[in-house]
Amino acid sequence: MDYCIKLPRNRMWPFIVAVYLFQGLVDSKEPIRTKRAMDPEAFMNIHELITHKGYPSEEHKVVTEDGYILSINRIPFGVKNQGNTVLRPVVFLQHGLLGDGSHWVTNMAHNSLGFILADAGYDVWIGNSRGNTWSRSHKNLSASQEEFWSFSFDEMAKYDLPAMLNFILQKTGQQQLYYVGYSQGAAIAFIAFSTMPELAQRIKLFFALAPVTRIKYARSPAIKLLSLPDRLLRGLLGKKEFFPHNRYFKKIISVFCSRQLLTSICGNVFFLLSGYNIENINMSRVHVYIARTPAGTSAQNILHWSQFTPPLYKVEDMNVPTAVWSGGKDLLSDPNDVAILLPQIKKLVFHKSVPEWAHVDFIWGLDAPQHMYNEMLELMRQNPANMPGLSKEFPTTGKTC
Repeated sequence: MDYCIKLPRNRMWPFIVAVYLFQGLVDSKEPIRTKRAMDPEAFMNIHELITHKGYPSEEHKVVTEDGYILSINRIPFGVKNQGNTVLRPVVFLQHGLLGDGSHWVTNMAHNSLGFILADAGYDVWIGNSRGNTWSRSHKNLSASQEEFWSFSFDEMAKYDLPAMLNFILQKTGQQQLYYVGYSQGAAIAFIAFSTMPELAQRIKLFFALAPVTRIKYARSPAIKLLSLPDRLLRGLLGKKEFFPHNRYFKKIISVFCSRQLLTSICGNVFFLLSGYNIENINMSRVHVYIARTPAGTSAQNILHWSQFTPPLYKVEDMNVPTAVWSGGKDLLSDPNDVAILLPQIKKLVFHKSVPEWAHVDFIWGLDAPQHMYNEMLELMRQNPANMPGLSKEFPTTGKTC
């Protein structure tokens, strides 16, 4: 059967969000209460989020081989080790699907991995994939052009990661770095490190958080959407951006979600899609999360994830020591899919499953430091990166380049 449809695509996705919000209202047991004061962080960019908490921040631009201009952020040191100019080991943080680099710095400082690493003595760099809020530029194309959005996670692995990682290594003079990838950020690393051995040699340890390399067993309603017939799905998604970027709509939703009752309703958007563990999320910050999520990607990328057969990349070819964390209630990185992945990792040095964790616990969970971040720091201490020397002064005054 042919599916010939025309939908007002720019209006469809806000409608879907409204449906989830309504579902949350139906499910909520709380009465409508007072408005909570808007957190100023809701509308800050990544640089502002970092400096707002008293940390130093740098912004850099990286141009990929195929012309995309990516924004990356840096926290060169923490508030607890200012003035210490020794060379610090580099840690790179890569967000997941529909996310951006702010995911690593949107919680309180003691609960955000970016700040925890900086205070522990690491040089923290934060990536932004092509097409998200902060990486919507190209040398020759405009984000309004269909050709700009002709990419998927394949291109992120082939072009974005090498460009960002090589830039960072050159900028810092380091030989190796630690790579932290969440969700799709882990998926593109498995692709890049298994197909580019020279790049893989520059990775001291790969931390895969809630890795999504297949969606055979994923139970999220979002995955159910991807199971629609191909032509129908293409008609729904269009050929440009998935969930078009609209800062005015996000502002309205964020103000809506700042109300005390409506916070729990808005939280249902995340929990319905990724799994429920509401007790582990700082609900007073839900409107901050909503203001920057989703951060954008291409419709082609979403279509690529909808494939029944995963792309033919051989994880077994990756020669990078890898630590994996997974969640028992994760609807996107399903435990059964993770179980298929683990035997394929040649150098699996660590795996931990947190039974009560869903997908967002890895970046916003209140107990993430106890269940994961502290273990990551210990693994880094046990596996120090190859450093060119500890006497070199640490560069901290970089400007946008």
